[in-house]
Amino acid sequence: MPLAGDLAVVSQSGAIAAGMVEWASQRTVGFSAIVSIGDQLDVDFGDLLDFFAFDRATRAVLLYVESVKDARKFMSAARAAARTKPVVVVKSGRHAAAARAAATHTGAMAGSDAVYDAAFRRAGLLRVLDLGELFDAAETLGRVKTVAGKRLAILTNGGGTGVLAIDRLLDFGGIAAELSEDIRARLDRILPATWSKSNPVDIIGDADAVRYEKALELLASDSANDAVLVINVPTALASATDTAGAVADFSGREKDGVPKPLFSVWLGAGGSVSEIFDRARIPHYPTETDAVRGFMHLVRYSEAATAMMKAPASLPENFAPDMSTARRVVMAAISETRDWLDPLEVVELFDAYAIPIAPTAFAATPEEAEKVCASLLTDGQKVAVKVVSRDIVHKSDVGGVRLNLSSPIEVRRGTEEIFATVKAARPQARIIGVSLHPMIVRPAARELIAGIADDDTFGPVVLFGHGGTAVEAIDDKALALPPLDLKLAYELINQTRVSRLLRAYRNVPPVNINEIALVLVKLAQLVADVPEIRELDINPLLADDKGVLALDARVAVAKVVPKFTGHGHPRLAIRPYPKEWERQVRIGESWRLLIRPVRPEDEHLVHAFFERVSPEDLRLRCFAPVKELSHVFIARLTQLDYARAIAFVAIDEANHEMVGVVRLHADANYYAGEYAILLRSDVKGRGLGWKLMNLIIEYAQAEGLKRIKGQILRENSAMLRMCRELGFNIVDDPDDPGSCVAVLSLSAEKKHS
Repeated sequence: MPLAGDLAVVSQSGAIAAGMVEWASQRTVGFSAIVSIGDQLDVDFGDLLDFFAFDRATRAVLLYVESVKDARKFMSAARAAARTKPVVVVKSGRHAAAARAAATHTGAMAGSDAVYDAAFRRAGLLRVLDLGELFDAAETLGRVKTVAGKRLAILTNGGGTGVLAIDRLLDFGGIAAELSEDIRARLDRILPATWSKSNPVDIIGDADAVRYEKALELLASDSANDAVLVINVPTALASATDTAGAVADFSGREKDGVPKPLFSVWLGAGGSVSEIFDRARIPHYPTETDAVRGFMHLVRYSEAATAMMKAPASLPENFAPDMSTARRVVMAAISETRDWLDPLEVVELFDAYAIPIAPTAFAATPEEAEKVCASLLTDGQKVAVKVVSRDIVHKSDVGGVRLNLSSPIEVRRGTEEIFATVKAARPQARIIGVSLHPMIVRPAARELIAGIADDDTFGPVVLFGHGGTAVEAIDDKALALPPLDLKLAYELINQTRVSRLLRAYRNVPPVNINEIALVLVKLAQLVADVPEIRELDINPLLADDKGVLALDARVAVAKVVPKFTGHGHPRLAIRPYPKEWERQVRIGESWRLLIRPVRPEDEHLVHAFFERVSPEDLRLRCFAPVKELSHVFIARLTQLDYARAIAFVAIDEANHEMVGVVRLHADANYYAGEYAILLRSDVKGRGLGWKLMNLIIEYAQAEGLKRIKGQILRENSAMLRMCRELGFNIVDDPDDPGSCVAVLSLSAEKKHS
């Protein structure tokens, strides 16, 4: 039987779950629960993540995943759980899916496992690659709660093992901690003259328990590191068991204060040493690689948790996509049973979303091409001609491209050659004509790729990477699930190798990376607004210090086949910003308000709002005095999962200040929701609360919730009176005699005005 502890295991394999139990019993690692879910006929990952996220007995969750059935439910539950505690996942079948034939480079490069990786990253999960690494994560998470940074100090009696540990630390992205001058001087006084004088701190092969303990005490007190790894190489000069005991004794004393995380490696140690570290709750590993990887698991979790709380930059105010034009273009192609937009339609679609693209002209015959090219052959510019056929996607593969044509005659001859070459290569293809494009010369531009692929499990994904004709051979790409904000777009760019080429080097100026990020955000918005877009390929996307320009683009379209049931977007695994709930309202004769769902970039608005809410109103809302409005506190209010929560903010159109907010958070089964409302103290009594409450009731009805409730202090007479007028039933709070619970049963017919 497994020991009791605070790790929960959820596995699609009974054998893997049993193996975890067997491993843990040998390491005195305990569990709060072990669940094998098999084929997930009823209870699935989403249900269990929701449960363990709020289970006080569980500090971290370990997942073994073979496949996800309901991606939207999984993402919503995983994002919620990862905000409260570490969730570690290992997925099998990384190379099981054969490379599928795809119509676009984007589709071909977006492999199934890469999409899973993007989903895990977006949810804030810590992914590991095998059971050994999962066991390492369990060893670490079972005994160390957190780490402040990635600077690791290494204490060892063997210089070689210390250097190997530093190598692995740098391989994994960690930092070899420097020694502060004070600690270096104090170590110099207690250690032999031949000690290493730097990290790794090599205290020489004859180091005994006393020397280890004194050196460890100094390293643990050094503010220049975030954790200490203690390594022992067995020698005939000192007892490894006594040294382990000294480290454990020190750790026990440290736990009385603010402990610094400790990790240990005792090479070749027997069971007695393991028992010492188990009793002291010190993670211990067989090799320096395992230990460093365990430390980096904590680092990666801490960094992910911090990143999830960062507020994104605001989009440019002038970005107002023309969704109606985009939908008209796409639906016209679908009505003609076409799978691809023609080049002119692609330009119109991109213009609707302000995605820069090279101008395009169309000609049905060589003679027409000779005429229409005149407008493009200006100022010595040259022209590219490309075949237009609904049956041919990769034009260069069949000789369907001619470049650097400098006169109308060359354009006509080039078009004739294209028709002849393509007909010979693809006699069944229907050739409509050719598209003509100006040859763009930007010597310092980098060739990138950006696009949308369609995944069987998670739906549309955004791809970014190194572009050009060798795009698939280079295979430098990263994926992200839409929707995106600018912060997520920058993270997507930085995951690629080509991101390093975007900086300045030699005499080449840096790329305007903000423009690349904006294109990625626009693509994510486009696929959210027009779910009929199935695949999209921009290759190459030229980028330099002047901006970005799409030279070639392809867009595949199809009728919408809903990938997910229920409310929200039919194909996105993460529910996008619900723009349809934006409202412009007027209260009285002159007070005009914009009421809309909160956005992650609204942090500054919310902070300014709270500064103008009185301490008494905050106490009535939060049931206790609010001493500090931290970044994390406000981030949790603005960075919502729209699949299970909503917050409507009211913004005064005269001064763009936030004056009120109403929130609703649904339970995991989407049966009931809990609301909360708060107004700025200087606008109370003007009817805004009534408007916001009616809106949240309307939203809950539209989402299919059966009831909503809110907790109200008994002394908050104004809120109690409004709830009664709205039809809420006021009952005693069984858990708090000082408060009541307002409950409203919902039906589709119930109306509030």
